Amino acid sequence: MNQKERMLANLPYKAWLDGLSEERMENKKKIYKYNNMEPDKQEEKDKLIKEILGKTGECINVEAPFHCDYGYNIEVGENFFANYNLVILDVGKVKIGDNAQIAPNVAIYTAGHPIHPDSRNSGYEYGIDITIGDNVWIGGNSCIMPGVTIGNNVVIGGGSVVNKDLPDNVIAVGNPCKVVREITEADRDYYYKDRKFDVDDYIV
Repeated sequence: MNQKERMLANLPYKAWLDGLSEERMENKKKIYKYNNMEPDKQEEKDKLIKEILGKTGECINVEAPFHCDYGYNIEVGENFFANYNLVILDVGKVKIGDNAQIAPNVAIYTAGHPIHPDSRNSGYEYGIDITIGDNVWIGGNSCIMPGVTIGNNVVIGGGSVVNKDLPDNVIAVGNPCKVVREITEADRDYYYKDRKFDVDDYIV
């Protein structure tokens, strides 16, 4: 395998060989254009972000600035929303389901380096795929680490470092991120902690 094939197979690879540097540069040009578009050019922005990402739903919204390595390794579902300063190191595949809500300053890292300095200084690095399910809300300043799978309907509290898989239907928070409790039907009527909805159209 060449180095790109090794990268895509989640194997150790060298990031400056076999055209990878050139691919990152081409993507950087698109990212630069996206991040510097006038804010009222929404139709142009929508078109460009769909060219950058590997696969998207019809309706997505990514606030600038946004940064990623390759773009084609990122798949997002319908109704994807990412707030300011999302960073995705998409050396490995990143798959995100429908109705994702990502707060500001979230980092999704498939990329990593060997622990031992001799191995690390060899120039080898790796990417391990990340999968995020449907209806996931990731709080601000959170970091999703290589190889993690996050289930459906998960809420991740702000500032969390997610280094292990999370099951469906839970609230999880912390560094390292841990499950706090399950999400239940009782949560449906509240919009924030103990504050109940004062409207009737919140159930869809």
